[in-house]
Amino acid sequence: MRIRKERTLQNIYLACQEEGSFLQLERADADQIRDLLNVALMDFAAAQEWSVKTPKESGQWNALYKIFYDVLHGLSEAFIAFDALKIKTHECLFAYLCEKHPELELNWDFFEKVRTKRNGTQYYGRPLIFQDWKEVEVQMLLYIKTLKKAIEEKLGE
Repeated sequence: MRIRKERTLQNIYLACQEEGSFLQLERADADQIRDLLNVALMDFAAAQEWSVKTPKESGQWNALYKIFYDVLHGLSEAFIAFDALKIKTHECLFAYLCEKHPELELNWDFFEKVRTKRNGTQYYGRPLIFQDWKEVEVQMLLYIKTLKKAIEEKLGE
C-alpha cells in the first residue's frame, strides 16, 4: 500500500525536483523576460478594465478568473526565467517560486487555491461564480503587483 504524502510546499517541491520538472536553461534571456512581462501586463490591463464593467450577475467570472490566473502564471514564469529555468507544470512553478524566493512573501496555499479552482473550470467544467472571484481578487492583485515590481527591478527598469 502506497502512503500518500501530505500536499505541503516542501513535499510538492521535492516531488517536482525528483520528477525532473525544473529544467535548467543555458542562460536567463532578458528579452524573453521582457516579452513575458509585456504580454502579462497587456492581459492584466484588459482584465482590469473588464472586471470594472462586468456586472455581478453576468456569469462571466470564469473567463475573468482565468485571465487573472494567466497573468499571475505569466509573471511567475517571467520571474523564474531570471533563474534560467523552465518549469514543466503550474504546480511545480508555484512551488519553486514559493520555496526559492521567500523574499517575495508569496503564499503557497493561495497559489494552490487559485490553481485548483482554475483547473476545476478549465478541465472539469466547474463554473465559477462572483464569490469565487471576490475571495481571491485582492490577493491576486497584490501578487501580480509584487511580481511585476520584482521583475522590473531585476530588469533595471
